[in-house]
Amino acid sequence: MKTFIKIFALFILLFSLASCSEELVEQAQKGVLKGKVVKRGTNEPIANAKIFTTPSTKTVFSDKDGMFEITDLPVGNYSVKAELSGYLASFQAVNIQNENQMVTVVFELDDDDSLNSPPTAPVLLSPIDNAVNQPLTVQLTWNATDPDKGDTLVYKLTVKNNINTNVIQVNDLKVKNYTLPNLQFGVSYFWQVSVSDGIHPEVLSTVFKFTTNTTPPNRYHYVRKQNGNFVIMSSDNLGNSFQLTNSSHNSWRPRKNNNAGLIAFLRTDAGGSHIFTSNPDGSNMFKVTQIPVSGFSHYEMDYAWSTNGSTFIYSNFDKIYKINKDGSGQELVYTTPDGSLISEVDWSYDNSKIAVKTNDFSGYNTKIYIIDMLGNVLKNVFSAPLGASGGLNFSVDGQKLLYTRDITGYQDANYRQLDSHIFIYNLVTDAILDVSVESDKPVGTNDLDPRFSPNDSQIILMNTSNDNISQKNVVVIDLNNTGTDFIRTTLFTNAEMPDYE
Repeated sequence: MKTFIKIFALFILLFSLASCSEELVEQAQKGVLKGKVVKRGTNEPIANAKIFTTPSTKTVFSDKDGMFEITDLPVGNYSVKAELSGYLASFQAVNIQNENQMVTVVFELDDDDSLNSPPTAPVLLSPIDNAVNQPLTVQLTWNATDPDKGDTLVYKLTVKNNINTNVIQVNDLKVKNYTLPNLQFGVSYFWQVSVSDGIHPEVLSTVFKFTTNTTPPNRYHYVRKQNGNFVIMSSDNLGNSFQLTNSSHNSWRPRKNNNAGLIAFLRTDAGGSHIFTSNPDGSNMFKVTQIPVSGFSHYEMDYAWSTNGSTFIYSNFDKIYKINKDGSGQELVYTTPDGSLISEVDWSYDNSKIAVKTNDFSGYNTKIYIIDMLGNVLKNVFSAPLGASGGLNFSVDGQKLLYTRDITGYQDANYRQLDSHIFIYNLVTDAILDVSVESDKPVGTNDLDPRFSPNDSQIILMNTSNDNISQKNVVVIDLNNTGTDFIRTTLFTNAEMPDYE
């Protein structure tokens, strides 16, 4: 029995020693945990983040590159935590399984929104609320602040008006101003700005209102090249002007009718030239014609209003059509007997007669004559087999007709003119006055596109060098001068195809 007890005691001792040895071996096995702490979304390194484990071992902090390392980490399972004020804490599960094992983790920390303050409501600065007489291009300015200096503020601008349901919305603005172009005359605009720091809901400003100038009763209209297209300009006698049409369209040959309260012009549409109308501020564009205005050259074509503003006449190759301003009532008025092309027409103030200019497909072999509304020829003004001519316009009493003619008779494929003069033809006496000579037209230039002023005391026209590349200017000639010569004055530079109503 004693022998059995000794053997059992020895067995217990050996078992205990074996258990103790296994525990010592496990405690001796250690690994390494390495990692990096970054900001979620941008991967920017985060320094000084606190890194510690559960069960507890070492506590370390991330360096300037966001890197950290915990050495001598005994084998086992751990929950590793990264935390830093201003960020939400993040946890990672880590398992060290054997001696010298290296485990790598990345902590992506989110901003702790609970510590972030929203920006202040934007304060609208200019134009001030209820501002009036604003121009058609207005710079809006505002201000907003954010308590958290590191936040990036993004603005959204919303603009509405009092004439339609159109809404202008500009997103992702990083600056505190925006220039609002292409506004309409006499319209009230309502604007509001919101701001976001990317964390909190948008903060809205109050709503401000401003009103633009009323439409000025401009008497002058002309065209100017912009981005390869003609645009129509509207101006007063002091040179205060605004752009009536957009440069995305090619628009030319403006004709104002005060009785209709509309501006008419030619515009390229669907490959042809068509008559369009708009309000004097450029709004409510309307295409009048379906049969295009056609001849030998788009830019040499001209058309005419009726005096009451209800109807147009225009040409299509060898025909003259009449059409109502709303596009209805298309009617054939006249066809040339010899098939020659009609480039220009003008309607007398009493709408009883039409001045017609015809030419061949090159623009030459021109004729100018007067017909009645039945197509009967009342007067042959002139016939010129050589050289270019055009620029038809009746005086108010219908007894005089303006036209231009290149007195050199020059012809080429580019329709170049060398010395174009303005003439006044008297339909009663058949007398012809060379206005260009009487007003000392500069040598080497052309006078083109003439129009009588509303009271016939002046002629507005375009003058330019005959080189076909120099600047074009709109000039007015005063016919009331009591001296030997009529006085000419430049009204608008870089301008052509004038209208004066």
